[in-house]
Amino acid sequence: QVQLVESGGGLVQAGGSLRLSCAASGRTLSNYVMGWFRQAPGKEREFVARITWRSGITYYADSVKGRFTISRDNAKNTVYLQMNSLKPEDTAVYYCAVRSITTTQWSYWGQGTQVTVSS
Repeated sequence: QVQLVESGGGLVQAGGSLRLSCAASGRTLSNYVMGWFRQAPGKEREFVARITWRSGITYYADSVKGRFTISRDNAKNTVYLQMNSLKPEDTAVYYCAVRSITTTQWSYWGQGTQVTVSS
């Protein structure tokens, strides 16, 4: 079992920045991938970014590439999502998730944190 707790959401004006955090507990993450997803009202949940814990290799959705940065802190077992140049269309509930490097199915999810970008 892996427990995930997100924090850092809030209200920000367009063009502003926020940093989300996701603290993981219950298992070492060396063989896992951690990701961020988001779900806007009336829309399906979509992938935002992921990071392979051991290698640090990252991957981003085209919609956030160049604006968002995913990173990890090994000592704190925490993954971050730095979001810059925010747009109103970035408004959503953001979720972190974890999966094994051997599968494509995301096994554990956090409770989500709301990000609202005003125009």
